[in-house]
Formats: sequence, structure tokens, C-alpha cells
Amino acid sequence: MMKNICLILLALFLIQCTSANSANNTTKTEIKPEKSSEDGEWDLVVIDSQFDYFLNAYAKPITMYSEPMLKTRNTMLVSEWNSYYLSGRHRNVIESMIEYDPNENYGINFEYKLYQVFAYVQWRYGLRLNGLSGSEVR
Repeated sequence: MMKNICLILLALFLIQCTSANSANNTTKTEIKPEKSSEDGEWDLVVIDSQFDYFLNAYAKPITMYSEPMLKTRNTMLVSEWNSYYLSGRHRNVIESMIEYDPNENYGINFEYKLYQVFAYVQWRYGLRLNGLSGSEVR
């Protein structure tokens, strides 16, 4: 199931998707979810050697969360992340925007993994996001 679905992110550790703005010929970087054409589900692939280690050793299991709770927190965290990106704060960690639609049904696996990306950034880089508490990692 998860093998067939890919959303690739890299903001230092996520793959960066760039799109050219043809109106003024500038380039903007953003992280944009994409659906798998095979089964229509969403997933997130994080390209960072430490992320899988973090998920297995430090992240709380998916059973500790509900999908509505993750969606609510992800909405706040994406908003904060994008605000930092647009203001230029934390440029050493945040290199791209995240395009996230809170009205889209991404599924619990996507919501969990996106949430854990924020927890990972806190764990690895010490970037405190307001939507996360210190207890998000075990």
C-alpha cells in the first residue's frame, strides 16, 4: 500500500519541488502533496538517513493519535512552517513552503508521517514549533 504512494519532500531533508512563475520568471520552492495514480492514497517519503531511525526509536506510535487530532495539529504546524518560510526565519532549516489543504482527506498514515516530520525537525534541529510539545517524542 505505502510502496505505491509517494509524496517527496526535502527541506534540507525533504525533496524540494520547484515551480517557475512564468509571470515574472522567478522561482519559488514548495512542498506539494501528490496522489498516487495506482490506488489514490497519499503518502510521504522523507529522504533523510536519520528520519527512519527517529520514527523507530523516538516517535510515538501511530496508535497514540487520532486522524482528526493529527489533521488539526498539522494545519497549525503547516501554517507556522509557511509563516517562518515567508518571513525568512530559520532559513537554515526551512527551505520551502508546504502546500497542505486541511479539507483534503489525506488519511491517517500521511497525517501521522507529516506530523512526525515536524517532531523530527524539533528533535534533530531544535526548532520549536508551537503546535508541538516536548512530549511528542518518547
